Amino acid sequence: MTSALTPSQAWHKLVEGNGRFIAGTSSHPNQDANRRSSLVNSQSPFTMIFGCSDSRLAAEIIFDLGLGDAFVIRTAGQVLDDAVLGTLEYGVDVLEIPLIVVLGHDSCGAVTATKEAVDSGDMPGGYIRNLVERITPSVLASLRRGETEVNDMVVEHTRQVADRLVERSASIRAAVESGRTAVVGMAYRLEEGRADLVSGVGAFED
Repeated sequence: MTSALTPSQAWHKLVEGNGRFIAGTSSHPNQDANRRSSLVNSQSPFTMIFGCSDSRLAAEIIFDLGLGDAFVIRTAGQVLDDAVLGTLEYGVDVLEIPLIVVLGHDSCGAVTATKEAVDSGDMPGGYIRNLVERITPSVLASLRRGETEVNDMVVEHTRQVADRLVERSASIRAAVESGRTAVVGMAYRLEEGRADLVSGVGAFED
């Protein structure tokens, strides 16, 4: 069972849901017992959202979605690794999801920690170091352009992750090139509740 939506239709549905959330008119779709029962044997999400683990970035809420609508992956700082890529490929190849969203947000703690490490030269310990190392290229790219604010670095990191997942995954790249999947990067504004488009690959704005 796969989504019947095109990448463009999925994109517009996502934007409309975020619009309702911003306006305070969320409809909370697909959250009743009937919907729950209908999903027991199969799922057909129309979007796959790879976002930060931050508690303020609950994807189903900010896009006004319900059960079975979104296939969600979350890591601190939306850091891409092999497990994430495998999960994304599952969503594209098996579930045939037409839209991948890379979702960053204002005041990201992982990006802030990376900026502090770059500024001071002191790397954190444990596995947090792994996160920082993976975000560092995005922070350095921002600094090279004279952008010193964390939120600018979040946007850059979101763009880089979206580009990188297409570059690294042959199956995602093939899905984008064939027109059956699109990849977008979005930056969420905590105060306004708005998710802004910052990058896109594929046909999603028809």
